[in-house]
Amino acid sequence: MKVLGIDHIQIAAPPGGEDAARAFYRDLLGLVELAKPPLLAVRGGAWFECGHQQIHVGIEPGFRAALKAHPALLVSGLADLEEAL
Repeated sequence: MKVLGIDHIQIAAPPGGEDAARAFYRDLLGLVELAKPPLLAVRGGAWFECGHQQIHVGIEPGFRAALKAHPALLVSGLADLEEAL
């Protein structure tokens, strides 16, 4: 067995956090939102595509923001992103 890369990362959001996730990952960063499989869609959350990798935002009751965990994305035009943020 050999690890070939990262398929996706899973991050947590509070109940009702889908709109904020879409506003950030889809609308601000321009990632493509993917349709979740029907059996998983009932749990809420949202999936986004970043090249060949995905970011899965899962809804977690009792959500507590992680102090250090984070996705690190490679970007071009960092000054433009900083201005948009």
